[in-house]
Amino acid sequence: MRTIPSLAVSLALATALGDATAWADAGARRMLVVQRAFPLEIILPNMLLMGATRAGNMISATLDEVTVNDTRPGNRSWRAAVSATNFVTGDGAGPKTVSNASVSYWSGPTTETSGSGTRAPGQATFNQRVPLSAQQTAFRASKGPQPTSTSWRPTLVITIPATAPVGTYTGTVVHSVA
Repeated sequence: MRTIPSLAVSLALATALGDATAWADAGARRMLVVQRAFPLEIILPNMLLMGATRAGNMISATLDEVTVNDTRPGNRSWRAAVSATNFVTGDGAGPKTVSNASVSYWSGPTTETSGSGTRAPGQATFNQRVPLSAQQTAFRASKGPQPTSTSWRPTLVITIPATAPVGTYTGTVVHSVA
């Protein structure tokens, strides 16, 4: 399975909402990362600012589209997988951590497709979200002899521990396809 870091995610925890709002409005850069391994590739967003919340809350954000293009000849199938690192902040007294077990993912349905075949989301609804403490299936597909493309807009959900200190937390969500 080919693996690339797909998304650097930042999250701010603040003592007052005003503090967090300034950080969240600072302007998110949007970039794409393409895993070029023709004839199978994954294209995905590179950065997401989740925004800000307080300790003990849940925060979620929908990513830009993730796309898998499959131009391999013949009838083939693929599986896109996803996992995450812990989210960490540092305040000079050592890093603080929000465990990747508190980071959940749900792929949602397809948003765009081309070519014939079957496609199956790993988690079609919010209630099916899965923790990213271990690698999870984001999407699966199988195709006929023609090229296909499959896109979806996943959502990250982070449950912030009530004991999490104020800070900007950064983690990485990793997608792969094989």
